[in-house]
Amino acid sequence: MFKGKSVIVTGAGSGVGRSAGLLIARAGGSVLLADVNEQGGQETLAMIVKEGGKAKFMRTDIAVEDDARRMVESAVAAYGRIDGAFNNAAIAQTSVLLHELTAEAWRRNLDINLTGTFFCMKYQIAAMLKTGGGSIVITSSAAGVNGFPLAPEYCSSKHGVIGLMRNAAVDYGGKGIRVNAILPGAIRTPMLMKAMTENPGMEEYLKSIHPLGRYSEPDEVAQSALWLLSDAASFVTGAAIAVDGGYTTH
Repeated sequence: MFKGKSVIVTGAGSGVGRSAGLLIARAGGSVLLADVNEQGGQETLAMIVKEGGKAKFMRTDIAVEDDARRMVESAVAAYGRIDGAFNNAAIAQTSVLLHELTAEAWRRNLDINLTGTFFCMKYQIAAMLKTGGGSIVITSSAAGVNGFPLAPEYCSSKHGVIGLMRNAAVDYGGKGIRVNAILPGAIRTPMLMKAMTENPGMEEYLKSIHPLGRYSEPDEVAQSALWLLSDAASFVTGAAIAVDGGYTTH
């Protein structure tokens, strides 16, 4: 599916990003793994290499524009071009009400989740324009189209990346670049496990709002990103696809 193609995956040190990196490598792709978590990124790299896949890790803070630029330059230097990018890196909400949210917490969430995604796309698109196109997938959230308790900054950032995705789909579709987003519900990731530990009652609440009655596993969400990145989704752009166990049906 990805033989001869190169793909950048951000947030590759754990969870959905790790699963996506492994799946792309297993499908024959060359992967540039990016994460601010160097230990996690190196662990993902070791998993791919152990399976005989081709990958490279680069510590990247997507909220820093120079890091995003170097990430893309590193992928081009290693593999000659970029065919796909899975912009998955993000942070969770602070879990406070809007009137209690600090300006610092607001800015940090938007700096990473929204502005960081913009920085990644800015340089990924520039590289893809030189080689005839590619596919970009962004991890938004079910909270990108719905409200979610105690998450004003998170909902705002995840709504924002959907607008960013749709604008890019319009502007670059004629240039061979497809841009889509996935909207996961709750996923069994370290980020979610930490949030549930800090917020008693959150686990049962999350299960109750998903008609399937459970969380997703990282691979279930990564598979949807894999499809959108691949040529199997060649006529799909500007789409925000729910992978949420039915959460957004409420």
